[in-house]
Amino acid sequence: MTFYRLVAPLWFGEDYAASLADPTIVEAWNQRLNAQREEINSLKRHSTEQIDALTLRLGEMQARLMRLDALGQRLVEVAKLDQGEFNFDTPPALGGPIESYSGDSYRLPDLTTSLDQIQAQIDHRAQQLELLNDLFANRQFEAERFIAGRPITRGWLSSHFGYRTDPFSGRRVWHAGVDFAGKEGSDVIAVAAGVGTTAGKRGGYGWLVEINHGGGLVTRYAHCKELLVKVGDIVQKGQLIALMGSTGRSTGPHVHFEVLKNGRQVDPIKYINRASR
Repeated sequence: MTFYRLVAPLWFGEDYAASLADPTIVEAWNQRLNAQREEINSLKRHSTEQIDALTLRLGEMQARLMRLDALGQRLVEVAKLDQGEFNFDTPPALGGPIESYSGDSYRLPDLTTSLDQIQAQIDHRAQQLELLNDLFANRQFEAERFIAGRPITRGWLSSHFGYRTDPFSGRRVWHAGVDFAGKEGSDVIAVAAGVGTTAGKRGGYGWLVEINHGGGLVTRYAHCKELLVKVGDIVQKGQLIALMGSTGRSTGPHVHFEVLKNGRQVDPIKYINRASR
């Protein structure tokens, strides 16, 4: 301390040496140091908050990407696309020559801007995939409503649409559907998806199921032994709707099958024979 007191006046002058011992100067320095420490701590807190916010955004974006991957995978399966061409389990292939390389890392504002751009792309892709999903769902629903195939799982065509000899009177009469004969109690199935509009007894039809498929198309399944659907039920294509019987005006176990277009019976054969979509 003695040496410092002797040398300080020579190096810095008497006034500076005296100021070192001034409590007000020391207090001012301490205040500046404390202010700088607080500023540094504030910057650290702000940086931590920004990092936490970015981490939260990254987590949300990752969750949305996982949902989009699941939706994309479902579309691949529904559309029966080549799995090798559209594989959502692996990241997309990227590459290309580097023209220039600065080696600089992203700064925080640049990273925020990049996240904003990625977020906008995710939103756009999500809208596209959801639209495609709706289109595929509508297409699948239309395919389910497409009337095709036989209303039975076992049996044979025993009577065609049009004029025929009535099995009871022997006269020439009009037959407004086709008949499929089989074993009593065998399956009667819906040839397309729709809504049950009739399920009960109706005159010569006996126990009858009627299904509305929309677009003016209705199918009827008559002479059933037992009905397995009710009015208002949503029926799927191929669903078991009744058991074959011989109720109503019938000579034996069979299903009388009709197709109505805009309220008028048409020949079911063209619907039975056409290929399913």
